[in-house]
Amino acid sequence: MTPVTFKFGDTEAFCNELLALVRSGKKTATCAAMSDFGPGKEPLPEVGRQDIALNWDGSPALQMETLEVHVLPIGEVTDEMVAPMAEFEDAADYRAQYQAYFERQGSWTPDMMVMVERFKVIRDFAEDPA
Repeated sequence: MTPVTFKFGDTEAFCNELLALVRSGKKTATCAAMSDFGPGKEPLPEVGRQDIALNWDGSPALQMETLEVHVLPIGEVTDEMVAPMAEFEDAADYRAQYQAYFERQGSWTPDMMVMVERFKVIRDFAEDPA
């Protein structure tokens, strides 16, 4: 399995906010549009794969291992799946905020497929840069 590098969010401030939530242990899940994955794009996360979350400047921030991957319509994402994402009140809040995010990305549809990934942090490069 080849590791992937990625950034959380679509702005520097949002990236920093999400990295802080991951570092605090509150955020242990994330989501992406399935349209982000496939030939010529990022490979879909796989259980056991270790990826690198980047700081906004492209430097390594966190090494993370995928624990679970779910692919489902955005309307079927549950409160239980949303809770470990940490930045949402519930599934309704998640859908509203992700609708705005996906609209900015140009990928929003009411029945869009999403990937929900649960992960654990293996290494924080701020604490262990070597």
